[in-house]
Amino acid sequence: MSKRATTMSTAIVIMALLCGSLAAAPARQLRVCADPNNLPFSNERGEGFENKIAAILADELGASLHYTWWAQRRGFVRNTLKDGRCDLLIGVPGQFELASTTAPYYRSSYVFVYRKDRNDRIDSFDAPALRKLKIGVHLIGDDYANTPPAHALSGRNIIHNVVGFTIYGDYREPDPPARIIDALAAGEIDVAVVWGPLAGFFAPRAAVALEFVPVAPQVEQGVPPMAFDIAMAVRHGDGGFRQEIEAAIGRRRADIDAVLAAYGVPQAPARARPGEAK
Repeated sequence: MSKRATTMSTAIVIMALLCGSLAAAPARQLRVCADPNNLPFSNERGEGFENKIAAILADELGASLHYTWWAQRRGFVRNTLKDGRCDLLIGVPGQFELASTTAPYYRSSYVFVYRKDRNDRIDSFDAPALRKLKIGVHLIGDDYANTPPAHALSGRNIIHNVVGFTIYGDYREPDPPARIIDALAAGEIDVAVVWGPLAGFFAPRAAVALEFVPVAPQVEQGVPPMAFDIAMAVRHGDGGFRQEIEAAIGRRRADIDAVLAAYGVPQAPARARPGEAK
């Protein structure tokens, strides 16, 4: 074999080895922590809006999407993100001490939900009708911790006509948080006070026509705020990854907003800066 032929054969072998190495190299993964049964946010069939947004980010980063599924209740962050099973939470409050948050990508609020066929329109916690209507509110956790609406009602001594629904519900059923909307549609309660994205998704799908409006007041002394920012989060110390996620959110802002709109997520006005009118 000529020297030239030998050189060409060697080059072909090297190229083949390089191509084989590249083909064998594992693709980058975007590892997301999520609840497998928590519409409208996420489920294991990828039907939630956080699933759709995760897919957008994976596409933007050129990564394959991988989930760690865990029921989103006490211990969720400890057993997923902090344990290193996954690297990203798609939806957390903007002020979230357990992880390092991105800039917020949407802001929503609690809303009053009521049946359209009844004259029960409520738009304020100070509405006199709330003292006689049966009011459904979500409670969080096995210790039945109060959500902001529960605080607002109890601060007005509206207690005896309040019906509590655990937001976790019966996990053997699909979409446990939807039980409060089902109860409203069935006439078991007269009005529900729920987090906006839940109402935006489930109210149009109810057996009867439902309407919803943002609660008021949204800020009052001694009560947790009724509107707040939602961000994504990574482990503390993963600053480079957090910045990469923020940049991807910015580049795909229009696509993310389109997903939120498609799922009926109510958008609350941006929080006023100090000195500005609220």
